[in-house]
Amino acid sequence: MTASKAYSFVLFLLAFNLAAYAQYSLSGKVISAETGEPVQNAEIYNRTTGQLTIAGRNGAFEIKSLSAGTYDLAFFIYDHEVKELQLELSQDRELLVELFPLAESLSEVVLVQRRKEIFALRNLRKVEGTAIYAGKKSEVVLMEEITGNLAANNARQIYNQVVGLNIYDNGDAGLQLNIGGRGLDPNRTQNFNTRQNGYDISADVLGYPESYYTPPAEALNEIQVIRGAASLQYGTQFGGLINFKFRKPNPVRKIELISRQSVGSYDLFTSFNSLSGTLGKFSYYTFYNYKTGNGYRPNSGYDSQNAFAHLNYEFSENTRLSFEYTWLDYLAQQPGGLTDRQFYEDPVYSNRTRNWFQVNWNLFAVKLEHKFSRKTDLSFNVFGLDASRKAVGYRENRVSQADDPEAPRELLSDEFNNWGAELRLLSRYNVFNEESVILLGSKYYTAQNEQRQGPGTAAADADFSFADEQFPNYNRQSDFTFPNQNLAFFGENIFNLTGKFSVTPGFRFEYINTRSEGTYKNIFLDRAGNVLKNETLPDNREFERSFVLLGLGSSYELTPDFELYGNFSQNYRSVTFNDIRVVNPVFQVDPNITDEEGFTADVGIRGRWKNYVSLDISAFALEYNNRIGEVLKAEERLNAMEEWERTGRIIRFRGNIGDAFIYGLETFADWNLKNTFLSGNSNMISSIFVNAAFTNSEYLSSEQNNVEGNQVEFIPLINLKTGVNFGYKDFLGSLQYTYLSKQYTDATNAPQDRTDSQRGIEGAIPAYGILDLSFSYSLGRFKLEGGINNLLNNSYFARRATGYPGPGIIPAQPLTWYSTLQIRL
Repeated sequence: MTASKAYSFVLFLLAFNLAAYAQYSLSGKVISAETGEPVQNAEIYNRTTGQLTIAGRNGAFEIKSLSAGTYDLAFFIYDHEVKELQLELSQDRELLVELFPLAESLSEVVLVQRRKEIFALRNLRKVEGTAIYAGKKSEVVLMEEITGNLAANNARQIYNQVVGLNIYDNGDAGLQLNIGGRGLDPNRTQNFNTRQNGYDISADVLGYPESYYTPPAEALNEIQVIRGAASLQYGTQFGGLINFKFRKPNPVRKIELISRQSVGSYDLFTSFNSLSGTLGKFSYYTFYNYKTGNGYRPNSGYDSQNAFAHLNYEFSENTRLSFEYTWLDYLAQQPGGLTDRQFYEDPVYSNRTRNWFQVNWNLFAVKLEHKFSRKTDLSFNVFGLDASRKAVGYRENRVSQADDPEAPRELLSDEFNNWGAELRLLSRYNVFNEESVILLGSKYYTAQNEQRQGPGTAAADADFSFADEQFPNYNRQSDFTFPNQNLAFFGENIFNLTGKFSVTPGFRFEYINTRSEGTYKNIFLDRAGNVLKNETLPDNREFERSFVLLGLGSSYELTPDFELYGNFSQNYRSVTFNDIRVVNPVFQVDPNITDEEGFTADVGIRGRWKNYVSLDISAFALEYNNRIGEVLKAEERLNAMEEWERTGRIIRFRGNIGDAFIYGLETFADWNLKNTFLSGNSNMISSIFVNAAFTNSEYLSSEQNNVEGNQVEFIPLINLKTGVNFGYKDFLGSLQYTYLSKQYTDATNAPQDRTDSQRGIEGAIPAYGILDLSFSYSLGRFKLEGGINNLLNNSYFARRATGYPGPGIIPAQPLTWYSTLQIRL
């Protein structure tokens, strides 16, 4: 849809607006019925509209722009009784709401059930803070409702209610998150814009959007996932947005300690300790997280430290300033990949003893939030990253090749230095007696990243120093700087055409300048190891472009409990500096590689039927033009005579493979069995959920051989997660089954060859299923958690790595157990 068509459609709908409704406000104050003191941070949930409002420091709240009618409200905070009201609104009203403190501590089952019944299936509201989500496919993971292995960041349990995600399991206690969906490569979540409390956390948003840092699940309040329509507000990526929101400071205590100690299989030990509190206008939340383990394969130990501090000061009810700092440092040994034959003979085998990986991450953020009035909000976020990633090891195209202890290891050293600023202004105004909401924003981002590649030592330890003098003829050497600049302007506007129907057009203007400055070595040796040529070649490139992305969303309220939604948004993916420079001996990159572009569209229905069933059912379509992918082909390179020749090796070739189209159905339903059959038993909880995605795809055109008409890689036809949540009093449990059908790993749809004894890099990934069991038991200030992952001890793999931590098949974890003890003081 072109820009003119989109905006003509909006004007057409505006012109035929048939209804106008007077708007009223509902305000008031929440106090304790026992002491008369304000109850701050109480949640006021409007069941009729789905709107959530938080009471301020003095217990005051205001719900604006309500049409005349009847509204069902619920007032909730954990240490008070829930209060529900039904009221008629025909003019502005002010309430004084009294909440009774709990006479006794409620059981874990009752606490979980109360909140779940109030909020049901959590989707992002039309407007939250200075962001617009109307008409978008959004999902929210509420961490307090997860019964699973949080200590190890078990992604398939944490994201079990997010439809269609393809997940890699590294077995490293969740140090890195690897998720994709709808044909997106899951490797380090590189096709999503990953944020933490609203600001970027990846290595380089455009030049190298891989997430080497993942916040610990134990520190999170919720995870927000918005699909491809997030391209207008958060970045151009096809995947959309993943935003990790941390727990908030305790609003009623000066200091609160939560300590969680976990142990598990393969010497897993994690320690999570947080402090939070509020002292007048100042509040804080901090944590320290330590993880260590030996891994389920030889040569796969890891050691990690992660710390975080959030400091917040409220100058007034309208103005607050916060500062955040995140530090991560971890070292992991990497056991390498396997060939198909090696995997089926012994999936825990490792023939790599000298491969190591190290990350050091420092994130900074300062955020100013200000309310100019009850209709206009502003947020200004400045953030920066100072980080490094280093990898050293022996990796060859022939995965089965034994590691030569005398040979140098390949060393890659990356330094990431970038900062950005994002300004957002959101305002409400009336059009035809209906409230409309406009969001305008701008983002500036600059990066100065450095990457050096060359010979490492021949030692076996975690030595990340270069050994150029010892191995001067090592033939994979480069030294580059990647200066990147990005300037974006974006805007969206909710037009409420009637009390039930809204449309949200939007745009994003992007200016991107991707550059590379540096040199690489061109070395040729004869069979005796003598140097025929050793030259240093410059390779300076600049790729400057600007463009506009457009989108349109819509929402229609069928009933107070059900909503129809739909959206169309254009997407764009910039080439990364890994696409510009070859750093991996396993594949070559097309020197003429260009950006990807296309669109994402969703249409669906979501809501809740009484207190029985919550659901979200949607269909989607996604088009990739110039999709970047990999195919197998004969290697060609310049020889010493400056002539192109074939080396005899079959390599993976990375470039613009062709245009692809992906479409499917994504469904989620949660059936509350307790409310359906045992509504009188408040001490019991029981529900069944089904999360199923059915996805098909095709390459519509391609200049590469054996690609057109093929399926797109990383897409299982069936992606299913289903399970039951149960509990009685202070005991909670969860049993979950995950199934993914066969998927391809390259555009040529190379089949799996179980007899392959050399490579393991290409081929299909067979279907697999996993069963997970988790439980928790609360006793006063103490809580015990435990469980078994991969209960049936299935041997499977979800990944064929082309570089680190392989190359080759990366086996998934076998049966593992974990246990956690939590204390809250």
